[in-house]
Amino acid sequence: MERRRSVRRQRKYKRPWFKKCKEYVRQFIAFLFSNVGIIMLVVGYTIAGSFIFQAIESHHILEIKGQVWRNRTIYAQKLYNLSRKMNEEDMKREIFHKNVMIVLEEYQKIIVNFSRRGYDGTDDEDSSAQWSFAGAFLYSLTVITTIGYGNIFPRTPQGKITTIVYAIIGMPLFLLYLSNIGDIMARSFKWIYANCCLCRWCPGVAKRRAERRIRREQRLSLEYGSEESEQSSETWEVSIPVPQLQPRASIGSEGATSYTEDEEYDVQSVTVPLTICLLIMVGYICGGALLFCEWEEYWSFLDASYFCFISLSTIGFGDLVPGDKIYGRGVSFYKDVLELSFVFCSIYLMLGMALIAMCFNLMQEEVIHKIRSTIQTIKYILRCNR
Repeated sequence: MERRRSVRRQRKYKRPWFKKCKEYVRQFIAFLFSNVGIIMLVVGYTIAGSFIFQAIESHHILEIKGQVWRNRTIYAQKLYNLSRKMNEEDMKREIFHKNVMIVLEEYQKIIVNFSRRGYDGTDDEDSSAQWSFAGAFLYSLTVITTIGYGNIFPRTPQGKITTIVYAIIGMPLFLLYLSNIGDIMARSFKWIYANCCLCRWCPGVAKRRAERRIRREQRLSLEYGSEESEQSSETWEVSIPVPQLQPRASIGSEGATSYTEDEEYDVQSVTVPLTICLLIMVGYICGGALLFCEWEEYWSFLDASYFCFISLSTIGFGDLVPGDKIYGRGVSFYKDVLELSFVFCSIYLMLGMALIAMCFNLMQEEVIHKIRSTIQTIKYILRCNR
């Protein structure tokens, strides 16, 4: 009876509400910092920043436009009064031109001052072309990616303070995104490269492996003789890491290699050549340049390639930036939010920077591997000369 009561008591036991919430929060934080969660967190953070900057800066731009419209009306009235005064008082033409130039110079100084404060030259008071949702999203993305084109920047004190806080949180978050996604893409590309370009049934790869093995055995046989050559070849394989971690193969009379069914190699230990990494980066830049040539009317292929390189390298001079088709001047949801060119530009930057991080990761592994192989080879040659 006592055992049954104890079992019933254990079944009725429930965790407190605080512990459940704590466990849910822990699982949610773990999901946010997972690979999928990092992508969602970066995209969500950029979208939230675009709404914040749009709310802060677009209101300021609308106020500037209202002030420009009022000053335009005032100075138009001044010019009208000068023309009436000339007709009524028979003012000389030279004096009239002088007074008109004074009024126009004052108006010019006012317009220049307003342009420095954010006036873009348009009279549409319903929306701001630069601080539409698409423009604010692109600005938020260039802040956390440290590209910083400079064509859009905050004018208000609130916007400047928000940019500082937004960048302090967003830049480490984007670096974490590059680290995680770049590592995933590097491991995936290694698997593709190992299974497609280094497969056992590729005749070119098998032939090169056989030729390298034959040259190695001939060199060792000349130094140590036929009996010592087998031992030295085994020590050579152990001491010197081969770039693609070749599986052991038996050489036939025709120079081909034959593999046993149990022989395998670690895919993640495969190193990708530098030329392939460079071709990937060049191909991605050229592909983006072709698409930007279609979206931007006055960009040549060289200009588009230059823009892609400057953007992906986070240099961001700002001499070439996406134009009106990226920002979207429309006020409808489709034109302002779901514009195809805006979506493409954002995805191109985020995916491209992750791709560059992947290529740098693969190139770093290849360089380190070659340096280690060279050092091991030099040590082995010095050991043999002794």
